[in-house]
Amino acid sequence: MPALDALAERLPADTVIVDPDVMARYLHDEAEWAPYEAALAVVRPRTAAEVQAVVRWAIAEGVALVPRGSGTGLSGGANALAGSVVVSLDRMDRILDVDPVERLARVQPGVVNDDLRARVAADGLWYPPDPASAPWSSIGGNVATNAGGLCCVKYGVTGQYVVSLEVVNGRGELVRVGRRTAKDVAGYDLRGLFVGSEGTLGIITEVTVSLLPLPRESRAVVGYFPDLVSAGRAVAAVTEAGIIPAALELVDSYCLRAVDEWKNMGLSAEAEVLLLASTDVPGAAGQAEAEALVGCFEAGGATFAAVSETAEEAQAFFAARRLAYPALERLGPVLTEDVCVARHKVPQVLAAIQEIGERNDVTLANIAHAGDGNLHPLLITPVGDEAARERAQRAFEEIISAALAAGGTVSGEHGIGLLKMGGLERELSAEVLAMHRALKDALDPHGIMNPGKVFARR
Repeated sequence: MPALDALAERLPADTVIVDPDVMARYLHDEAEWAPYEAALAVVRPRTAAEVQAVVRWAIAEGVALVPRGSGTGLSGGANALAGSVVVSLDRMDRILDVDPVERLARVQPGVVNDDLRARVAADGLWYPPDPASAPWSSIGGNVATNAGGLCCVKYGVTGQYVVSLEVVNGRGELVRVGRRTAKDVAGYDLRGLFVGSEGTLGIITEVTVSLLPLPRESRAVVGYFPDLVSAGRAVAAVTEAGIIPAALELVDSYCLRAVDEWKNMGLSAEAEVLLLASTDVPGAAGQAEAEALVGCFEAGGATFAAVSETAEEAQAFFAARRLAYPALERLGPVLTEDVCVARHKVPQVLAAIQEIGERNDVTLANIAHAGDGNLHPLLITPVGDEAARERAQRAFEEIISAALAAGGTVSGEHGIGLLKMGGLERELSAEVLAMHRALKDALDPHGIMNPGKVFARR
């Protein structure tokens, strides 16, 4: 194709991929049932200059670009569009600089989250954002969706650690937004604008993040509960007590069994739901916080609650939490929710989710970043069962409605992509939607940056 020939001439020989068998794994993320189409090509640049060359070519040719990180997304945001070019940033995987004095790290977007954590740990530092996919997900993808994780309840989401970005915007300009100084108040917050934009405004080519000192101690608290609602009451009790744990996760027995059957971790729990908390406060204060968490669990209705006796035991439960999603995928297609509500509304919304699953005759497993109200009910359907799939999709939309009715939001960390566009339009007013679209038009005037994602085409 002449247009692709012109693109290939601007880039190193192995950058443009057109082999359908090689392209196949780049065409979609992990979002169950989010549609994707055949792309014109996949491009794997290594430098910001190469990304800029791709964007300028796409502007000239009127070709849509779909940026992609590691492909671990769960909303369809990285799914290919018909005739588009997928820009995979997996080769841009260098940690460029770590500054232990200013506590900053500068990385390319393809750096895997856990690789950055391991590197900065050598300097006694810590990068807090930790999505469950941290062993596989990339920093660029985390920034594009403003990903959360297990530590969000105390340490916040990805965007709170992004100091500056280098981006190729939809005009083909290579720009830097943000600063390396402790304060950044001059002008509009363009850095914040690109965080969570899901590739609809530009392609991230470099990220500078802030770091914290590596925690010295950690204690885990495990609580067994007879049902989702009592676990939700315990979460509310933690909030009412003013405790901010380092993590507060919910995992139901369905998830634990799936992990155990897959990995033979020897996990067992005589309960329907577990809450897993951790505290990283050092010394006697940390022990006191752990014991206070036990008290909150018992107040919520725990049948058993205790501080974990060994670090290995605690690590096993948290490892099971991270493995829950891939373990469930082995059982059948999994449609993943990602709603977020106020913490005191967690019992109410968990009860609504349970009722929605039962009424629609859908198998529901539940995991959650319960400490910040980010709920992840997982809807599981038998392979090839179209009727079950339709029921699951109906339940998916009803769960969104339940979260919105409780004053919540349609996404806590997975982004909007393709799956949540309808929910976002229900959440935002017409005026606010118009503001979003005006920003999109200003920074992507040619309409080439991941079109048709986040907001439905007009």
